Amino acid sequence: MNTEATAASAEELRARMVEKVRGDGFATNPRVERALRQMPRHEFVPEADLQTAYHPFEAVITHRFADGTSLSCASAPFVVAMMLDQLDVHPGHRVLEIGAGTGYNAALLAELTGDSQLVTTIDADPEVTEQARRNLDAAGHGHTHVVTGDGTHGAPENGPYDRIIATVSPWDIPPSWWQQLTPTGRMVLPLRWRGQTRAVALAERGGKLVSDGVELCGFVPLTGDTEGERTAPITDDGTVSLHWDRDQPINSAKLRGVLDTPHTSRWSGHMMVANEPFDGIWLRLTAEDSRTCRINAHPNVPRELVAPLAPMRSPALADGESLAYVTQHRHRTEEGSRWELGAIGHGPNAAALADRLVEVIGHWAHAREQRPTLIAYPADSTSTEHDHGATIEKRHSRVAVTYAPEPDQLAEDHRHF
Repeated sequence: MNTEATAASAEELRARMVEKVRGDGFATNPRVERALRQMPRHEFVPEADLQTAYHPFEAVITHRFADGTSLSCASAPFVVAMMLDQLDVHPGHRVLEIGAGTGYNAALLAELTGDSQLVTTIDADPEVTEQARRNLDAAGHGHTHVVTGDGTHGAPENGPYDRIIATVSPWDIPPSWWQQLTPTGRMVLPLRWRGQTRAVALAERGGKLVSDGVELCGFVPLTGDTEGERTAPITDDGTVSLHWDRDQPINSAKLRGVLDTPHTSRWSGHMMVANEPFDGIWLRLTAEDSRTCRINAHPNVPRELVAPLAPMRSPALADGESLAYVTQHRHRTEEGSRWELGAIGHGPNAAALADRLVEVIGHWAHAREQRPTLIAYPADSTSTEHDHGATIEKRHSRVAVTYAPEPDQLAEDHRHF
């Protein structure tokens, strides 16, 4: 093999990767961009070819469970850049990473903080930490702390930390992470609630964590006693399932077979163009309706039975023996195809649930780019600082999801004083 030619190809592909990532609005922090340009990503995923290693929008799977599902991976570069932008690491910061992966992210963190000794990465799988240790040593970051252990406990021996980042997806915020964060620290967590995952940037604010960034993402779940997501099939053959949280009074047994009952359709009049993101509907729902959950249908399930907006993950509302989910209908116009958003409901409360989904679709449609603020409190907190939105009751924390109220809502609130 011509090593010089290979190195040149890798450098060229890395430059293209960074340009594409920046073109999509990530790596806006110049220090993050510089670290991405300098770090030889392909050396952290040696089993992948160069094109795969430097694909800007695809992860590289490095470990799998026995059933074939992903156990560990090198996250897609755009996700890496997005979360490092959110984390805002400065030279001299002490950083904890939950989920060691290939060691690539830890190496970038070492570049950003300026000292490998200030970075700790932890993973429960010894094969993963062995790989990360080997890759970090080869990349010149041998002083990075690589710990094999339960990430929910953090790594207090090297703390406290100015920054904490998780590259696995927690359902809750473990108490140890709160305790090991400095009073002016930041966390970036791919947090799960109501069936979806968001990279949430949280800053410590006097005993609570307040978000200043919420972005769509997807990660391998962090397991352990902080887990709180439930799942169960709602069809006899198991091809359609529901996902919900432990604080929601959902009884999946009551919904078994609900899709076989007559359905009710409602249409919103709000349109989307091809490939327009709709995840904001789901996010808005989590702040406006405590019944929000996720419906997951195998791609081979006939649309006559169930037709969610995205088969493998779409927002839904569940209430007793009734279920409604977001759907779409294609319209051909002079400007091209448009997809009208709507809802399909089943069960005795089908019409009301479908109407509610259409109502929230309308709220989203009038402010499609708006993102909420998340405020996380310790579970025993009695604070009620947020006047608008919903609260997710987790094991160790209470997370409020709030949108800035519309002017008419502010006026209505004012009339009540």
